[in-house]
Parts: sequence; structure tokens; C-alpha cells
Amino acid sequence: MTTRRLHTSRAKSWNNKVAVDNEEGLSTAQLMLTNNDLKPVEPARRQWGPWNFVGFWVADSFNINTWMISSSSIVNGLSWWQAWLSVWLGYSIAGAFVCMTGRIGATYHIGFPVVNRASFGIWGSLWPVLNRAVLAAFWYGVQAYIGGHCVYLMIRSIWLSWDRNTIPNTFAADSGTTTADYASFFIFWLVSLPAIWFPVHQIRHLFTVKAYFVPTAGIAFFIWALVRAGGVGPIVHQKAKLEGSDLAWEFVKAVLSAIANFATLIVNDPDFSRFATKPKDALWSQLFTIPIGFAVTSFIGIFVSSSSIIIYPGTEPIWDPLDLLERFIDDGGSAQRFGVFVIALAFALAQLGTNIAANSISAGTDFTALLPRFMNIRRGGYLCAAIGLALCPYMFLSSSNNFMTYLSAYSVFLSSIAGVMVSDYYFVRRGYLGVKELYDARRSGPYYFTYGFNWRAYAGYIAGILINVVGFAGAVNGGNVPIGATYIYNVNFFAGFIVAAAVYWISCKISPIPACSDKWLKVGDQIDEVRLAYDETIGTAASPQKVDEENGLDGSSIDKRRNSD
Repeated sequence: MTTRRLHTSRAKSWNNKVAVDNEEGLSTAQLMLTNNDLKPVEPARRQWGPWNFVGFWVADSFNINTWMISSSSIVNGLSWWQAWLSVWLGYSIAGAFVCMTGRIGATYHIGFPVVNRASFGIWGSLWPVLNRAVLAAFWYGVQAYIGGHCVYLMIRSIWLSWDRNTIPNTFAADSGTTTADYASFFIFWLVSLPAIWFPVHQIRHLFTVKAYFVPTAGIAFFIWALVRAGGVGPIVHQKAKLEGSDLAWEFVKAVLSAIANFATLIVNDPDFSRFATKPKDALWSQLFTIPIGFAVTSFIGIFVSSSSIIIYPGTEPIWDPLDLLERFIDDGGSAQRFGVFVIALAFALAQLGTNIAANSISAGTDFTALLPRFMNIRRGGYLCAAIGLALCPYMFLSSSNNFMTYLSAYSVFLSSIAGVMVSDYYFVRRGYLGVKELYDARRSGPYYFTYGFNWRAYAGYIAGILINVVGFAGAVNGGNVPIGATYIYNVNFFAGFIVAAAVYWISCKISPIPACSDKWLKVGDQIDEVRLAYDETIGTAASPQKVDEENGLDGSSIDKRRNSD
């Protein structure tokens, strides 16, 4: 008996040591829903102003994926200006979607996992959160491996002996990597770890530095390539290879490719916008910076790739800037290698910033929501990095592997989640959220629904997936599918988003949900410090501010009915 008590005492002591900080007085159920990283951001940490968001998106736009985003469209038959126009249009639409979801976080200062509780339910929100966490962890590894290629170039620009073709290779020939490439990848992965340590409200300084350094290096690369080529190359004089409906559909696919590339950032923008000083700080700064930043980067990528045909006659366009820099090392002197080192360093910083923004913080927030008793954003970020390393991402980047096609297409299905989120906030609740109730696990809570799940949200979510599932199967497996399904999948993000939003709205009309306003009503600007512990004298979780049960802050009525399920 004494031994058993000793083991119990030790287990309890260990449990208390690894548990993260939390508010006093929370119930056991609430400890499964919140910690200090999931609570609404208090005023002291709302430090992101409009220029921080500008720097964030300028920094995010200058990365290798954006550099090459027009390549597939040009290869598939669009002219360079048509491909570039599709980037402008696609990222303008993506920016509007980002602002729609980001507005929720900027107004109520809550992240994606908590926002989803309003629509999917207290416990039902865990599936969308897990969905995004796994995707972010996969992409973390993939982006880190690309960052490793930058490190490879940096090392090789100093020591030419760092060559994957001469260093003894301990990996199998079909593994997708070599000893030199893996060592470079591991160095990048290791150097990235300190960046995960900083809290989100402070990591904005990384994006500010990146916003100055990386675009400067990208423009220098642009000028360097054009000077070496003595011209812009043949791509910019190349006409479209398609016409009629084929041309129109290829343009639509290019636009949707840009939007789908942003699917993860569309749903996770509240994770950043919740740190905005004021809601408007996260609006215009994002709406304009996103299309401008990504269009400029794509423009540079098109012209540099076009000039590569002149620099290396008889070759196909080199769309990957890292492959072009590797060529520069092979045929240049010490001055040219120094230039490669600086540009590769800029690209490495770009990959680091992108990985932190799109994957590490996203996955960290999601893992925190899945296990808030023991996880915070920092621990979740390190778990994401560990998973990314363990997945051996080089195996997924081989040209013969279909997994990258699946991973890219799968991100489009996040449109169903975004559709439900936007429909719930803008059309069903009309801007009203009871923030404290989003952390209320009791059956009487307005977001508890049926056993913590909102079937209406899942009806919309599944409907948004089903509309795309046949075309999705064709894209992944390359099989024959009906032409109608292919056309729908060509507009996959819009199809998933609109169907999910519409089905959710209709379901809420048929079976109304509680805590809705009949007029536009948002009380997020009144949120200061929020205590989440239950007020036992009232018996229910109160709102962050006292809102009249019959009339909202502006006199509009609020539906306070409890569960109708």
C-alpha cells in the first residue's frame, strides 16, 4: 500500500511539473479546453500593428514556392502575362478570404481552434484542428528540406568540396536524398529550433527583418540574372499555346492554384490576427499586401527563369531558383560564389519565416488545443518540428512519388472548414460570439450543442468535401472521372467553400442554434482580461462583458436559447 501511494505521489508530482500554466479555479473539463496560450489575448500582448502585418506578408511572399508558382501555368500553355495576371487575381481573392477569417481573430482576439468551437462545437472542433495540425506537420518537414537545399548552397559556395556527387553517400540510390543533402537539411532543421522558442507576439521582429533582407536579395538576383543574360529571354515573348475554352479553363486552374496554395493560411489567420492592436490593423494591411507581394515575387521568378535559357543555351527554363544558383557556383569565381551565398542565405531566411508562419505556429496552436493541459504553442511547435524530421520529407519530394500531389490537393479541402467558419460568424451569428462560453464544457453552454458536436457544421463540412471528392480522386490517382467532376474540381476551393457555407446556413435556418444576433453585433472590442473559471453563483459561464440578455450592446436582440438539439 505504501509503495502504491509513493508511485501515485510521484506520478502526480511529475504530472504537475509537465503541466503548463493555467488560470486557477478551472474545472477538469475546462483544463481540456484552455491554457494561457488559448485564452483571448490580453491587451499587453496585442502588439501587431498594420506595418507588422505588411512585413509578415512581404516576408511570406518571398519564398521558393511563390517564385515558381507561374511555372506550371506557362508550361501548360499560358503566356507569361496571363500566368502573372492569374497570380494577381488568385492572391487578391485569397487576400479577401484571409481578411474574412482574420477579422474574427482580430475582433475577439482568439485563434483558429477556439473560433471553430462556435461552429463545430466544443468537442466537435477537435477534428478540424487535428486535420490542420497533421497537414502543417507534414509541410513543416517538406519546407525544412527545401531550406536544407539553401544551406547546401551556402556551404558549397564556401567549400566546393561540399558536393553531393563526390561525398560518399550512405543513403540508398532511390531514397531521394544524399548524405550531403541530408546533412544540410538537418543543419537547417537544427538552426530553426530557436525561432520556435519565441512567443507569437514577439516573432513579428523576424518577419520585419525578413521583409527588408529577402526582397532586396531577390531583386539583386533578378538584376544579376538579366545582366548575365543580356536580356529577358524568350519566355516573355512566348505567346499562349492554348485558345478558346482550353485557354479559359487553364487560366481558371491557375487562379484556383494560387488560392489553394493559401488554403492553410486562410483558416489559420486568426492565430496571428488575434495579436492585432485594433481590428482594422489586420484588414487593409493584409488585403493589399498579399496580392502585391506574391505578384512581385512571381514576376521576378518568371523573368529570372526566362533569362536562364540565354545564360545556359540549349536547356529548358530553370524554374527552381536554387537549381539556377547551383549552376552559378559551378561556373563562377569567388565573387560569384559570394553572391550565391548571400542570396541562398536570404532564401533560407525566407523558408524559415514561411515555416514558422504557415506551419510551426499553426501546428503549435492546434496541438495546444488538442492537449491544453500539457501543451502550449512552444511545445506544440517543437512537436511539429520533431514530426517533420521523423517523416523523412525527402521521400515525398521524389518525382516518382504521388504523395506531394495528394498533399497539395488535400489542402484544398480546408475550404470546407473555412466555409463553415465564415458562414457561422458572418451570416448565422452576425458577428456575435460569447467568448467566455467558448471555454464552457457544460451541457448548458451555447456551444455544447449535441454532446459537444454541432451536426450542422459537419453537414456543411462533409457536403463541401463530397462536391470535390470525385475530381480529387482523379487528380491524385490520375484515373478517368466524369468531365463534370473535373470541371468542379477545377474550381475546387470555391466549390467546397460555397457548398459548405450554404449547407451550414440552411441547416441553421431549419434547426436554429443559440447565441445569435438578429443584427450585426460584435463585442470583441470590449474584451479586456477574461477569467474563464465558472461563476458558481450564476451557474453558467458569463460573457466577457455584461451583455443584456434581451438586448445587445447596440439594442439588437440576441437569441440566448440553450441547446435546441
